Amino acid sequence: MNAARALLAASAFCFAMAPARAAEAPLPLWEAGVFGGTAVTPAYPGASERSTRSLALPYLIYRGKVLRADRSGVGARLFDTERLDFDIGFALSLPARSSDVPARRGMPDLGTLVEFGPRLKIKLAEPTQHSRLGLELPLRAVIEARGGLRRQGATFEPRLVYALQGEQQAWHVDASLGAMLGNAAINDYLYGVDPAFATAQRPAYAAKSGLMLTRLSLGASYRLQRDWRAFAFVRYDNYTGAANRASPLLRQNSGTSAGIGLMWTWRRSESLARGRED
Repeated sequence: MNAARALLAASAFCFAMAPARAAEAPLPLWEAGVFGGTAVTPAYPGASERSTRSLALPYLIYRGKVLRADRSGVGARLFDTERLDFDIGFALSLPARSSDVPARRGMPDLGTLVEFGPRLKIKLAEPTQHSRLGLELPLRAVIEARGGLRRQGATFEPRLVYALQGEQQAWHVDASLGAMLGNAAINDYLYGVDPAFATAQRPAYAAKSGLMLTRLSLGASYRLQRDWRAFAFVRYDNYTGAANRASPLLRQNSGTSAGIGLMWTWRRSESLARGRED
């Protein structure tokens, strides 16, 4: 839910949905390399302060029939038809220090969050051979990894996704519109203020379940050479209808994020993936 997660998600545009079928050459079963980039986002959803993070990490894409590591994260595809795809996946958010955010100063830091759960993808339309409109319905448990593992709630993030790509996947564009909803636990983790941490400027607050934000995203990638691809994204989040708009930690009505990066493919398999690459 911070700059690191946004940057990791932005790299996903390099493996965006491939609407075409027969017109495209089969993809390698696996690819490995390095991606790096910089993203600027709110320190957490609704924060006044912004966070800038740069990452350089190895990546692995594996296009197995069941086990997969791709633009959506790491997971298992359990059900797959022409119109429906059901899988289980993971996501990751890096920590945020409360000392860097005046509104949270003196409160516990926000730790590394691991998200895990099922997702249903529904193909709504395929206007052209190289475009697709779909609905994604991910439901994920949120676990904090800091001094052990602690359950911090759950999120549901339905979104409409329109994907368009060029010939031979030379470029991709993704646009999405969605919302994020959370139960009381994850909302309280982000927006709750325990009486022990209350101040004159930060009264105690017990968060409730409901809408966290609505989101509009646009991302693109472009193949520079066979082994090099550039990507970029912009994102707009709106909090005006959030269930916890009254929290003293939710300081803004909206927030924007942006990032750029490069990916380099070091190795790819000679064997090819079977089935659809979504």
